[in-house]
Amino acid sequence: MAYLLIHTGGTIGMVQTENGFAPQVGVVEAEVAALQKSGDVTGSFDIHLLEPLLDSANASPRDWSRVASVIAERYESYDGFVVTHGTDTLAYTAAALCFALEGLAKPVIVTGAMLPLSVPGSDGKRNLLDSLRATHTAPHGVWVQFAGQLMHGARVRKSHSTQFDAFRVNEGGAPPVQVGPRLKAHSYGDADVAILAMAPGLSTGMFQYAAEQSDALLLRVYGSGTAPESAGLVRALRRAQDRGIPVLAVSQCPEGGMALGTYAAGAVLRDNGVIDGRDMTVEAAYAKLHHALSWPGDPIARLNSRLCGEFI
Repeated sequence: MAYLLIHTGGTIGMVQTENGFAPQVGVVEAEVAALQKSGDVTGSFDIHLLEPLLDSANASPRDWSRVASVIAERYESYDGFVVTHGTDTLAYTAAALCFALEGLAKPVIVTGAMLPLSVPGSDGKRNLLDSLRATHTAPHGVWVQFAGQLMHGARVRKSHSTQFDAFRVNEGGAPPVQVGPRLKAHSYGDADVAILAMAPGLSTGMFQYAAEQSDALLLRVYGSGTAPESAGLVRALRRAQDRGIPVLAVSQCPEGGMALGTYAAGAVLRDNGVIDGRDMTVEAAYAKLHHALSWPGDPIARLNSRLCGEFI
């Protein structure tokens, strides 16, 4: 059986330079060759470099499209795929691939490392080995393999900045795949999605500016779905409605999700067209907004639909 590893960059393939760690060609390739030679993995693994290699802090929706396009172009030639990626935006890319790859009937495993393979004691070897093996055993869909866990690609988030066990997943949800008769890769455009977090006493000026200038708003609201009942916020939400741009809300709490209308303080959101993000992660919600804005149909209907188990 044949598999393709798409190396995008990130810590796993970095080496020390005079300016700090930076991606370098050859690091991941050498480790894959060593694992094959030792017999730790079976099957044939080819490697595709997504050049230039990225620090994931520089990743953008265009890069999500590039990864999805490689998978679509090589889909018939391989039985599964591994994507190596920097951890800082890994959860965004995993969610974006869930939305982009409609009709996916093979496993796509996204992984990375907290320490480079070039550093003694790196977690990269384990994560890479586990991911290569997961291409043989994982159900079809987009998954994140990290620190011994196989996690739902649209329900995972980075929860720690230094520990090897850096990711957490919201339990439950349908499998991380969109149903379809055949693979179709949806691309991402250049939409401007503003992320705005509620905080006590925060000026609503930025909300009004974003409602005027952005293509969509992602609101990080309190608890189970509350926000300040301010005239400025109401004006911003009504301006977004007038412009026909989607406004999606998710909870600032990492677990539990939200339900608009639970508290009266959430009425300002519910009554002004805000879409309930339920228990979506920020990463999945952001990627879904980009996906909906690139969708040829109604973005609001797309956002209200459960596409790949991103919410319960």
